This record gives sequence, structure tokens and C-alpha cells, in this order.
Amino acid sequence: MLSSLSIRNVVIIDKLDLSFDKGLCVFTGETGAGKSILLDSLSLVLGARAEAGLVRHGEERLSVSATFVLPRHHAVWHVIDEQGLACEGEELFLRRIVTCDGKSKAFINDEPVSISFLKKIGEMLVEIHGQFATHGLLNPATHLGILDTYAGLEKVKKNVSDLYQQYRHLQNELQDMEKRMADSAKEEEFLKNAISDLEMLNIQPDEEEALTIRRTQLMNSEKIITSVDTAYQIISSEEKGVLRQLSLVSRQLEKVSQYLPERFDPLIQSVHEAQEIMVDLSGELENIGEEIGDVSELSHIDNRLFMLKDMARRYQVSVQALPTLLTDFRSQMNQLEKGEDYVRQCRQKVAEIHQQYLSEAHILSDNRRKAAQKLDKAVARELPALKLEKATFCTQIISCDDNATAEGVDTVSFMVSTNIGTPPAPLNKVASGGELARFMLALKVNLAQAETTDTLIFDEVDSGVGGATAAAVGERLARLGQECQVLVVTHSPQVASFGVQHCTVVKQTTNLKTITQVHVLDDEGRLMEIARMLSGTQTTQTARVMAQELLDKANAQH
Repeated sequence: MLSSLSIRNVVIIDKLDLSFDKGLCVFTGETGAGKSILLDSLSLVLGARAEAGLVRHGEERLSVSATFVLPRHHAVWHVIDEQGLACEGEELFLRRIVTCDGKSKAFINDEPVSISFLKKIGEMLVEIHGQFATHGLLNPATHLGILDTYAGLEKVKKNVSDLYQQYRHLQNELQDMEKRMADSAKEEEFLKNAISDLEMLNIQPDEEEALTIRRTQLMNSEKIITSVDTAYQIISSEEKGVLRQLSLVSRQLEKVSQYLPERFDPLIQSVHEAQEIMVDLSGELENIGEEIGDVSELSHIDNRLFMLKDMARRYQVSVQALPTLLTDFRSQMNQLEKGEDYVRQCRQKVAEIHQQYLSEAHILSDNRRKAAQKLDKAVARELPALKLEKATFCTQIISCDDNATAEGVDTVSFMVSTNIGTPPAPLNKVASGGELARFMLALKVNLAQAETTDTLIFDEVDSGVGGATAAAVGERLARLGQECQVLVVTHSPQVASFGVQHCTVVKQTTNLKTITQVHVLDDEGRLMEIARMLSGTQTTQTARVMAQELLDKANAQH
């Protein structure tokens, strides 16, 4: 609900701070006192279009702030979280600034936001009916959801939504498969030839790397063989080789080992170990020379590398990716061969789910029609008392299986006829002003349990009516105020008497300046204001008695 409203420098309002209670709050005051400016100010902070002319004369800018107290489960918090705005507790703070050159800034919880986002949030918080901008019930796109909430169809609707999502998923999968099948069929000959080429090539894992290493070896084989052979001769030469020298060392040490065995035996052992190492090294060097092989192998390697790279260029992949490519081509051929059976099964599954969806959607349609009949009768009962006895209301439901959505196969429109013999037209096309506001009131009273907006504002809801009709309007506003917060701008004493909170708007001129002020009335103030509304310029005792009677009757009906 709207908790407070602060206005600075809007037309003839210089400074105004208001706090609001739950239930029905009425605003009264003489014509021209500034009641419409209050609604303009509230509309601004809710994202309405800003005009430089709203800035008070002589000031550089205007500002309007509004605080809302909302439970944490309210849908608006989810939208704000998605936007990444900070939000703690249950208070939501909106602010709008407009400069005298027409530039505008918007803030939510003191963080800057776009005007469009502010408007989106505003439409979730407040709904205004009357001569000002409207949304909610006047937007046909909301009618289906409102009817479903009124009828309590959330469970059936979820079943329909789940089946629709499943149906769309399968349908998209089928379309993708059919497209792949069509594309694969065109490329069947290409796949066959490609698989044949790649199988004939018979590339081995990491073959390119192995061939490149081998090629490098062969290209440097002369250097490798010369160095290896030299190293081999140094170790194995019969005259001066390392092995020959180690053998001589061993003999010399063995001749004297009997004299100092504890000293020479370890040395002899070390020489023997060195001999074993040299023997192993000699064998390794001999093997390396044999591994290098014949240089004539180089031509075969070059041819093989050329074939691999040529195949990779042909299919625009790396050589290393050729084995994977062959696997992919085989998979595509396999899908092509088995695809028809799969597509046939998928089509059957799509048809089954679609039929289940339609069955649930038709159940949902039937429930909607029952709820629509109930709503139509309920609204019809309200119309005569609101001086709309010639008007009719009907909920139009058009069902078409071809227009399937997650919400079913129906389009819902609230239709109205205000005169006998006039065909019903969409609710947003009927006459504006008080007649429309009362029509909206009749709807709102019956849709109170389905209401998603916490604060409703009615302007000129009592236009052109008085007496019993005005009392009926007030009684319904009070009833609606038991479900949500309702703010009403009224000229009717009967409507004003039902207010839980009563504010009077007055215009005063002091020091050559005209300003609008708003006073929250106590019980005596309410009595005097309603008496003024009854008697006009002079408040008479008779008017006071009549005002008290109105208040007593209203209190009795609360």
C-alpha cells in the first residue's frame, strides 16, 4: 500500500507531505483547489509523462517521492531483484525529479532507473481510474489472467502451461530433426565419398606428429650417425676405447688389492660398475644407429604427410581432427539411415502431447466460461445501484485451437454496452469519466479477491450522481477498501462519509503566492467538511445534522 507521498514545487503545491492508512481514503475540496494536481504528482512518481509546465513558477525543479509498504512475496520485489536494485525490508521508495527545462530523472530506493522501468513498477503498485491515464482492467491483455484468478484456476492453468511447454519443446526438436534430415539427405553423396576417402586414408592417432619427428630424424641422419658412431668408437675401440682403458685399470688395481683389500676392493667394484655402464651405453648407441634407418624412407614420409594435409585442407580441418571428422560423418550417415523412424516416432509423440494439451485447455475453457457467467451476473447486480441500469456487462471468451499458448486457447475480453440496443464493445472503448469509473467500481468490487494491485485510485467516480446512487458508490468503495487501499477524489458527501481517512484539499493565497494544502481531518473536521459539501458556502445547523446522519449510516455499514 501507499504509505506516504511528498510533493515539492508542483504547480501550486510548494511543500506537501502526506501519510496514508489502509482502507478507503477520501479527498474533498472545492473545485480548483488542487485535487487534480495531487493525482498528477502521484502519476509522475509512477512513471507518467513529465512536462516542464508542472514545475512551480520561479523554481528550478519539482520532486515527488512515494513510499510503499509491501509484503516480501509481492511480485514487484522479483522484478526489482531482476533489475539488480538493492531492496531490504518491506519499504519501496520511488522518486521523480523534473527540471524547468523538461528533463526528468527517476529513482527507486535512491538508485537511478529509466522512466520506462519506473512506469513498469508503478503499474504494479497503483491503478488509477477516471479522467487520468489508466491500465489494469482497461488493458485487454490483463483480462484473461484476472478471470483465472477470480475463478481460482491456478492448478488447471499450470497443467495447461506444463503441457504446452512440453509440446513446444518436442515440436522444436522435431523441426530441428526434420531440417537436419533434409540437409543430410542433400549431402548423402558427399558423406559417402568423404567416409570412403577417410577410411582409405586410415589415419592413425597422432600420426602427423610421429611422421614429422621421423622426418626430422631422417633429414639429420648423417649428423646423428656420425656423432653416434664417434661416441661408439670412443667407448668400444679395442686399442684406446673407454672399455679397454677401464679393463687395464681393473688389472692394475687387482695386482695390489691383496695388500690393502679394504682400500682397493671398493675401487675395483666401482671400475666394474663403470664397465657395465659403458657396455650398456655402447649397446644403446649401436641401437640408435640401426633405428635411424635408410634415408630413402624420407620420400615415403613426405608423400604421407602431403596426403594427410591435402585431406585436411579438403574438409577445412586440422590433420589431428580428421579421425573425429570421420566419426562425425559416420554418425550423420547413421542418423540419415535411422532418421525416418525417429522422425516418425517424434511426430507421434508431438501429436499425443498436443492432444493432451488440447484436452486440458478445453477443460480450462469450460471453467472460464462458468466463472465468466458468475462474474457477469455479479456485475449486473451492481449496475442499477450505480445508476447504470441501462448498461450491460459480459465476458467474451473466444476459443481457437490454432491460437494455442501457455495460457490455453482462449482470448478473454470484458465487454460493455452502456445503452439499450447498443452492441457490447471492449471495456476500454466505453465512455470515459464518471460512468466509466463506476463501471470499473462494479467490476473491482467483484474482483477484489483477484486484485493484484495494492492501491486503487478513483477520480470523478461520483460524477453526475447523487443521493442513493452516491451512497451506493460510497458503500462499494468502502467494501473494496476492505480488500485493498482505495483513494478517492470526490465531490459527494455520501461518498466522503464512508472514508476511513478523510483529507481536505484547500487553496490559499498569502503574500501574493497561491499554494495548495492538504489537511487530514479529525472527527469534528470530517463533520464540518461533509456539512460544507451538503450546504455550499455557508454551513448550517441542518447541514451538520444531515452530515452526522450520513456518517452514522456509513459507520453502521462498515
